[in-house]
Amino acid sequence: MNKNSNTYIILYATVMVVLVALVLAVAAIKLQPLQTANQENEMKGAILLSIGEGAEMNSVKDKTAYINEQYDKYIVDSYAVRPDGEKVAGADAFALLGNLKKELDKPAGERLLPVFVSRSDEGTERYVLPLYGAGLWGPIWGYLALEDDWTTVYGAVFDHKSETPGLGAEIATPPFQDMFKGKSIFDGDKLVGITVLKGAGASASNPNAVDAISGGTITSRGVENMIKDNLSDYAEYIIRQATGHDALPGETDLETEEGAIHLTGESTPDIVGEDEPLTIDQDEQ
Repeated sequence: MNKNSNTYIILYATVMVVLVALVLAVAAIKLQPLQTANQENEMKGAILLSIGEGAEMNSVKDKTAYINEQYDKYIVDSYAVRPDGEKVAGADAFALLGNLKKELDKPAGERLLPVFVSRSDEGTERYVLPLYGAGLWGPIWGYLALEDDWTTVYGAVFDHKSETPGLGAEIATPPFQDMFKGKSIFDGDKLVGITVLKGAGASASNPNAVDAISGGTITSRGVENMIKDNLSDYAEYIIRQATGHDALPGETDLETEEGAIHLTGESTPDIVGEDEPLTIDQDEQ
C-alpha cells in the first residue's frame, strides 16, 4: 500500500485513535478503584479534621492506613435524615457523601442528608454535617462539626475546586476555619447559621459571625450561603435535637434578620434573603 495515499493515512489515523482510546479506557478502569479509594480517604480525613483529629495524616508513612484507623476509632455512627427531621432506616451516609451534589440537586423533600457521629477520647459526642455550595469560580464544600448541644460549632473544614490562590482559596486554611470554633448557629431560639462579616475584627463580639477573608469577599459569602443553605435542609432535625421537641408550625414564626433561617409555619424551614444575586466586589475580581 502506498504510504503517501489518502487511504493509508486515514487507516493509519483510525487505528492510532482506536489504540489510544483503548489504552485510555483500560487505564481508567484500572485506576478507578484507586481514585475511589483516594476520594474516600480525602472525605474521611476532612471529617477527622473537623473534629480535631487526624492531625498527623500528612506526616505518617502510611496515610491511608492512618486515616482509616483514626476514622474507625473516632467515628462511631453515621446515618441519614430527611428534611422533615426523620431518620432514614438503612441509609448509607458515606455513600451519600460521595454523591452529595447529586443528592442536593433533588427536590427538597426527596433529599437524604448524611450525619456522622464522633466520640472523643473523653467520651464526648459531636455531630458532623457535610456541606456543598458555590464559590466565586466553582464549587466549594466542607464539614461542620457541632457540639453535643447541636448549637455550638466545634470545628469546620472547607475546601474548593478553583478559588483564587491567596484570596478566596484561603477558606481552606486554618486561620479562616479556626474562626468558626465556638460560634453558635442559633441566635436565641432561631437557627441562623453563621454570617460572614467584612472587615478585620468585625465579628469579635458576634457569636453568630466570623470575619470575611480580605480580598476574598465573594468566596467568604459563598461559605456563609453554603452553611445556611445546607442547615436549612437539616433545620427540622437540628431544632429537634437542640430543643428536645419538634419544630411545630408557627413555633418560631418571627421576623428575622436578612439571611436567617426561620420556621415559616410550613413543613420545611426557609432561608430568608437568599434570593438576591451576589455582586462582585472590587476587591475580588
